[in-house]
Amino acid sequence: MKAELLIKNIGMLATATGSAAKAGNEQGEITILKDAWVTVNDGNIAAVGTGEVAVEADKVIDAKGQLVTAGLVDAHTHLVFGGWRADELALKLHGVPYLDILAQGGGILSTVRSTRAASEDELCEKTAAVLDEMLSLGTTTCEAKSGYGLNMETELKQLNVVKRLNESQPVELVSTFMAAHAVPQEYKENREEYIRQIIEEMIPYVAEHKLAKYCDIFCETGVFTPEESRKILLAARQYGLEPKIHADEIDPIGGSQLAGEISAVSAEHLIVCPPEGIESMAKGGTIACLLPATSFYLGATFAPAKDMIAAGVPVAVASDFNPGSTPNLNLQLAMNIACFKYRLTPEQVLTAATLNAAAAIGCADKVGTIEVGKQADLLIWNAPSLNYIFYRYGNNLVDTVIKKGEVVKSK
Repeated sequence: MKAELLIKNIGMLATATGSAAKAGNEQGEITILKDAWVTVNDGNIAAVGTGEVAVEADKVIDAKGQLVTAGLVDAHTHLVFGGWRADELALKLHGVPYLDILAQGGGILSTVRSTRAASEDELCEKTAAVLDEMLSLGTTTCEAKSGYGLNMETELKQLNVVKRLNESQPVELVSTFMAAHAVPQEYKENREEYIRQIIEEMIPYVAEHKLAKYCDIFCETGVFTPEESRKILLAARQYGLEPKIHADEIDPIGGSQLAGEISAVSAEHLIVCPPEGIESMAKGGTIACLLPATSFYLGATFAPAKDMIAAGVPVAVASDFNPGSTPNLNLQLAMNIACFKYRLTPEQVLTAATLNAAAAIGCADKVGTIEVGKQADLLIWNAPSLNYIFYRYGNNLVDTVIKKGEVVKSK
C-alpha cells in the first residue's frame, strides 16, 4: 500500500464520527485512538489505524506522540467588513446597551458606512490577512456572512470577496447572504421597501449567480420581527437559499420558535433562548450555533447549552468574529469558553466545533471528522491529549495545519 502522506506516532487521535449533527448523549461520544496513524491520498483520508504501520508514503509526518483532531470549522462569522469599532468599547464598558448604540448610528450601521466606502480589493486584502490568522489557529473551514452592505451593491461586494478568497487561499469558505442584518438608515421610515428589495431583487440575484448557500436574518427587538423574518427566510428558500436565523441574542421575541417551525438549518446566538424555543428547535431539526465569546465580550449571560443538548438539539460552537460584539477570530478560545461557561465536556465541545459546525454549514459529508473518505483536514496539536487543549486555555496550541492533505501552517 502506497500513500501520498502518512502521519504516524499520533499519541491520541480524537474525532467525532459520521456525517450528521450529533445531539443528546451522542454529542459527547467521540472516538479516541491511541498510538494511531493516518494515510492520505488525493487530498482525502485513505486509512486510519493504530499500532505498527506498514505503509510506504511519499511524505511522512511524525506527530511525536501529540494530539490529532479534525480541522476546526467556524460556522458563524461576519468575515468581510470595513473598519473596526474600537471606539465603542468605552460605551460598552459603561453599560450602554447595544440597541442604544445602534440607535445612535453606531453598531452595525457604523460598519456599514466603512464597508460601503471600501473597495473590493481593499476588503480582499484585509480579509485574506484575517483568514491567514484563523488558519494558524486551526480553522480550516469557515462560514462568512454578508450584512454590512444593506444595499445591493455592497452586499454583492462582500459576497464577491468571499468567492475570490475561496479560490485563492486554503481556508474553505461557505457564504451566507444576510442583507437582513439591520434596516439601513435610508429606509428607517420605509422598512417595507427595504424588505421588498431583499425579497424581490437581492435574493433572486444572489441565488442566480450562486453567491451564497444560506440566508440569515437578525430577528431581534428593534431589528426584524419574527413575522418579517419568516417572510424573508421562506422567500429565500424558494430560491434555494436555506434559512439560518440570529435568534434570542438580546430578547426572546420568538426567533428560536420560528427556527424550529420552518426547520431552519441553524439558529444562532440563543443567549436567552426559552424552553419553548429549545423544544421547537428539537422538533424542527435545527442546529443551535452558540457563540460563547460574544457572551464573554458583552458581559452577557451564556446560552443554555446543556439544556439544548439534553433536549436533543445539536449544539455547534463558533467564533462570531465581527467588528462589534466579538472582534475575536480564535475558535480555540470560543471552545475554551464553551467548556468553562456552558460546562460542556471537551468531547462535547470537540463535536460542536467540528462535526456539528460542519453540519450547520452543509459540509459534514466531507469535513469535521477523521474518517476514511473524508477530506484530509487535520490538526496536530502541541498537546498530548484532548483535555490538555482546554486545560491550557487561551494559548494557541495548534502546531501543524493540514488542509486537503497539504501542510498549510507549521510552527
